[in-house]
Amino acid sequence: MPEPKTRLTGASVDDFLDAIDNDQVRDDCWTIAAIMEKATKAPPRLWGSSIVGFGTCRYRYASGKEAEFMLTAFSPRKQNITLYLTPKLAAHRDLLDKLGPHSCGKGCLYIKRLSDVHMPTLTKLVKASVADMRKAHSS
Repeated sequence: MPEPKTRLTGASVDDFLDAIDNDQVRDDCWTIAAIMEKATKAPPRLWGSSIVGFGTCRYRYASGKEAEFMLTAFSPRKQNITLYLTPKLAAHRDLLDKLGPHSCGKGCLYIKRLSDVHMPTLTKLVKASVADMRKAHSS
């Protein structure tokens, strides 16, 4: 089985975030980083070339192979900011309904800018996601 593409690096998260050209996206990313750091009580670390992750868990694939993975993360993408949350994201419909403009994939939340969303709800959603991940991947 191939190694996971998204691996923990030793690159500087500060340098990565400070290099974001768009002022609004850069500021939004710093705010998201603070929310995720508080929710996980873990410092940000760069995974791959563009994912800022927080905390770790042991993820077990269907094959039985295990790998270290982040509890939660985000990445500034060309079209939006992607938040990597719980695969059970749909179970948090009550929060998603209050959040504001967004779209979802399995475990991913896509937002254009933080000014569009209800920040207390986003904070609750991140905390709920971290709790889900810890429960699902505790040893």
